[in-house]
Amino acid sequence: QVQLVESGGGLVQTGDSLKLACVASGFDFSSYAMGWFRQAPRKEREFVAAINRNGALVYYGDSVKGRSTIFRDNDKNTVYLQISTLKPEDTAVYYCAANSGGSGTPRENLYDYWGRGTQVTVSS
Repeated sequence: QVQLVESGGGLVQTGDSLKLACVASGFDFSSYAMGWFRQAPRKEREFVAAINRNGALVYYGDSVKGRSTIFRDNDKNTVYLQISTLKPEDTAVYYCAANSGGSGTPRENLYDYWGRGTQVTVSS
């Protein structure tokens, strides 16, 4: 059974940093690219970051570029997302997803598996 379980969300202050984790099981994690997406209230889901299967290639959405880092530990079947200088507009449910293509993509429809998300709320 495939599972993606996100953790690390919560209530933080503007300017804080946050590290999210997503633990995967039920598939060959090291063969999949991984991505993070987020969805704010009354908005469409948005690409945040992606990483290819071996961690050598990373991609970021414009909204977090320059203040976020995606990385993975294939031995632990875990992908991480670190965001610094958080803003109220970063408030959203953050989802991790797995893409069998392996190379990493911002295209949401190319992801095969999705987690249930973790809520991040940034107070001003």
